[in-house]
Amino acid sequence: MPFSFQDFPAARDDLRADVLAGLVASPKAIPPKYFYDEAGCRLFEAICAQPEYALCRTEQALMAECLSDIAATVGAVDCIVEPGAGDCSKVRLLVDTLSPTRLVVMDIAGEPLAAAAQAVSRDYPDLDVAALAMDFLRDLEAAAPWLPAGRRLVYYPGSSIGNFAPDAASALLARFRHLAGADGRLLIGFDLKKDPQQLHAAYNDAAGVTAAFNLNLLARLNRELGADFDLGRFRHYAFYNPVAGRIEMHLVSLGEQDVHVAGQRFHFALGETLHTEHSYKFRRDEFSALAENAGWQLAGEWMRGGFAVQLYR
Repeated sequence: MPFSFQDFPAARDDLRADVLAGLVASPKAIPPKYFYDEAGCRLFEAICAQPEYALCRTEQALMAECLSDIAATVGAVDCIVEPGAGDCSKVRLLVDTLSPTRLVVMDIAGEPLAAAAQAVSRDYPDLDVAALAMDFLRDLEAAAPWLPAGRRLVYYPGSSIGNFAPDAASALLARFRHLAGADGRLLIGFDLKKDPQQLHAAYNDAAGVTAAFNLNLLARLNRELGADFDLGRFRHYAFYNPVAGRIEMHLVSLGEQDVHVAGQRFHFALGETLHTEHSYKFRRDEFSALAENAGWQLAGEWMRGGFAVQLYR
């Protein structure tokens, strides 16, 4: 079956515009999607291997353990769609079990996506694979021409939905509903609320990999936007906010300093932070309320070790 790769250069977010807008905001912030340059992708893979960060391992174990039940509950599908597919490793289990005829994967990191999707195409010669290099948060609807008729399953693993505030998460889930179509399904994973100390440790691993991942964002801005961030004058800072129910990740300025980015000057006060990510944690009922508000109806649920996977129709 054919493999196709489509790049959307005109549809990609403008890194320069997003960063400059974030640096004049109060508080200063940069969208977390910009973590994932080549070095950021490698560092995130290393984060997933740290003993404190059990989310990825727990999800993998849950999917392996419950796969036959999940597949039976999903039923027959013609196409699997995975926004933010990364290295396409997670979707392989579903391809093995559900045997769709088409797979559509999307990611903002185009070159790694193309390589990963082409490997899937080689390993599954009967599968039609389409890889779309796009910022799906902005241009999800542009995927429509690659979606076949028939039942579609949108797969969004890894608790990525936690990177969105509740209103934004519900809005994204509504867009997934349109992507899936009238008879479609959504299979989604999310991290559950748990001991705050456990959550704190997960984002402050002893090896400092998450800190390096966070600081790599500044290295990317230095390289791609001609910025002059001194990485030694910023510190990774992450904590769990139990009132908001989310991890917050910041880079804290260790002194008064001016930084130049794309020819513009920005001042950081001592102790001022650059907000780089938040990761919401959910109770099961909290998440199902978000999904139902977006037009989905709960059809199945599986849990293991503080992580949940839910199926919606």
